[in-house]
Amino acid sequence: MILSHMEQYTERLDGVFQALADPTRRAVLGRLNRGPASISELAEPFGMALPSFMKHVRVLEESGWIRTRKVGRVRTCTLEKKAFKAADAWLSQQRAVWEARFDRLDALVEGQDDD
Repeated sequence: MILSHMEQYTERLDGVFQALADPTRRAVLGRLNRGPASISELAEPFGMALPSFMKHVRVLEESGWIRTRKVGRVRTCTLEKKAFKAADAWLSQQRAVWEARFDRLDALVEGQDDD
C-alpha cells in the first residue's frame, strides 16, 4: 500500500518536472502567471503550427500544471496549484536534506580549525 502510494507520487512528480523541461512550456506557464489566456493567445509568440503547440498544452494539462476550459470555440488555460505544491514540497525536502549536510560539513570544518 505504501509503495503503491509512493509510486503514484513519484510518477506524478516525474510528470511535473518533465513538463518543465521544455522552454516553450516554461514560457506558457510564465505567461499564465499573469492570468488566464486562450490557446491562440498563448501560441502566438511561438510561431509554430497550432497542432504542435497543442502537444505542449496537453503535456502541461496532463502533468497538472494547467487546466483548460472550452466555452464555445475558445479554449482557455489557467494555472493549477497542485503541480506547484508538488514541486515545492519535493524541493523543500531536498533543500532540508542539503542544508543539514552543509551544516554538518560546516561543523566539521570549524572543528578542524580549532586544532
